[in-house]
Amino acid sequence: MNTSAFAPKPPSKGLSIALWIIQAFLALGFLASGLMKLTTPIEKLTAMMPWVSAVPGLLVRFIGLAEILGAVGLVLPALTRIRPRLTPWAAIGLLVIMLLAVGFHATRGELQVLGAPVVFGGMPAFVAWGRFRKAPFSPRS
Repeated sequence: MNTSAFAPKPPSKGLSIALWIIQAFLALGFLASGLMKLTTPIEKLTAMMPWVSAVPGLLVRFIGLAEILGAVGLVLPALTRIRPRLTPWAAIGLLVIMLLAVGFHATRGELQVLGAPVVFGGMPAFVAWGRFRKAPFSPRS
């Protein structure tokens, strides 16, 4: 019996490259956004993002920290091959942040700003799907 017919198909090189590009783009975007939320005075953030005045400052800082950790998680485990299964979980964490942002802005009637969290939610969803199912990383041996 030919068992090679049942062997998992290797991931497509194109998909793997696309996932890496999206991971890098998301990591840079969430790192910048997170650093801004974590380090900029709340008064200045409120001027840039009116929603900041509707939530406690500590929550804004927590979101910033979560975005930074998610950005690091998208890249570092995959690059080092140390616990690479954390990469798709980091993508899921960022997806949850974006889903919460969509819900928050929708309840405030801010439909004009929903585009960014929808797009920045779709991309980590794609990364999670790709890294869990289609092009997972193998741990370092």
